[in-house]
Amino acid sequence: MKKVLMTLMVMFAVVTAYAQEMYVAGGISLWSNHDAEVTNFSISPEFGYGLNEKWSVGGQLILDLTGGDGTRGTTAFAIAPYARYSYYENGIVRLFLDMGLGLSVNKVKHSDADAGFELGVKPGIAIKLNDHFSFVSKIGFAGFRQDYRGNDNSGFGVGVSGEDISIGIEYAF
Repeated sequence: MKKVLMTLMVMFAVVTAYAQEMYVAGGISLWSNHDAEVTNFSISPEFGYGLNEKWSVGGQLILDLTGGDGTRGTTAFAIAPYARYSYYENGIVRLFLDMGLGLSVNKVKHSDADAGFELGVKPGIAIKLNDHFSFVSKIGFAGFRQDYRGNDNSGFGVGVSGEDISIGIEYAF
């Protein structure tokens, strides 16, 4: 037992010594469609840990709430761990690829819950605003989805639809 604990402590020390930074990020959206009488609210906090100049690991939690005229309503929850590879960086601009897996549960009012997943790559850009804050956007998705977050977009492909674009702020410390 002592050897296992010592090995874990050494591994943690090595990873910590090479870490560049930790970061938290996220986004919030609110959308109301008056014609369909549907309102959507989404919150998506994100966290990550820089392993070196090129690689980070992180995850995102996503909560989507959609309500309507009292007869409709859905709740979707997803967790999406990823590995981020930063392949280009100059002074303030960084281009990256988030490669990951997303697992979701979607519950429609008066129905059973459905599970879904996605496996793929999301390209992104980060624009450094100062030493701690960056503007971050992920644009598109390439990979496989099966009923992810309650959408009927199952299959393999590449997309740059409104659902595949995210904009947020990242804080590094």
